[in-house]
Amino acid sequence: MHEYDYSNPGYYFVTICTQNRECLLGSIENNRMVLNDIGQMVSQHWQELSRKFSGMEKHDFIVMPNHIHGIIQILQSRWWGLINQTPTPEQIPATKFKNGIPLGEIIRQFKAKSTHIIRNISQMYQIWQKNYYEHIIRDAAKLDSMKKYILKNPLQWKEDENNPEKIQGNTQQTRFTPTA
Repeated sequence: MHEYDYSNPGYYFVTICTQNRECLLGSIENNRMVLNDIGQMVSQHWQELSRKFSGMEKHDFIVMPNHIHGIIQILQSRWWGLINQTPTPEQIPATKFKNGIPLGEIIRQFKAKSTHIIRNISQMYQIWQKNYYEHIIRDAAKLDSMKKYILKNPLQWKEDENNPEKIQGNTQQTRFTPTA
């Protein structure tokens, strides 16, 4: 959404694809995701996000061969408060964000840190595509749908639009649209 403030409290479904959708993170074997060393490092770094950003919580997450899906919850900031008062300068920590850290900054730092870690062992310099996909989760039913989608993703790999075997005949890139 063009004018949406992605630092607003709420749930966000994100997909981050590897550069050129190369299968750098592992493989699907018997309908299960098997992480390689790089995939394990990506998973570990995702698990550490909550420690880095106190204003967010991570929820369901999966590493696929050439992309990751995750649900991030941005929490109500402590300093903006729940009573709609304008905070005094002393109440605002050293941050430029009204609500909390924006989703884009969380993803940017995740990609930068994971790329740095991966470079140390693999000499690969371009791990992730430049952008990412996000979807604002607006209600409990959609949150449940996204959680199920993440859980079932390895089972649906043969039909996944990020699967290189499915992409090969399709030269037109399509926007990621999860379905339950």
